[in-house]
Amino acid sequence: MPWTFAVTRFFIVMHWLLLVLAGLAEVAFAFCLGKAKLATSSDSVGWYAAFACCAGLSFYLLNLSLAQLPVGTAYAVWTGIGAVGTVAVGVLAFGDPLTGPRLFFLITLIGSVLGLKAVSP
Repeated sequence: MPWTFAVTRFFIVMHWLLLVLAGLAEVAFAFCLGKAKLATSSDSVGWYAAFACCAGLSFYLLNLSLAQLPVGTAYAVWTGIGAVGTVAVGVLAFGDPLTGPRLFFLITLIGSVLGLKAVSP
């Protein structure tokens, strides 16, 4: 039946979307840690609370995505999104250097994540 195929594809796409959102929440919790490190003691409490919320959300969304996606692929994509996003946040928000070798390995990481997506259901 063609409608069952469409429903199955919809749920697979939905779980990939949940995985991307989980990766973005991972980037957010890394950003919160960076801000907490730079904040004064009273402001850092709020950043640590935001970190805890983002971390919880990230793990929750990752767990939801595992209902349809293979754990190895999902975990690798989740950490890849987190790694690339965290480096981008570090460069844009915290002034981390973006050297040629660093950029090369980021591009390699992005290619690997896209490759995993291409060969997974």
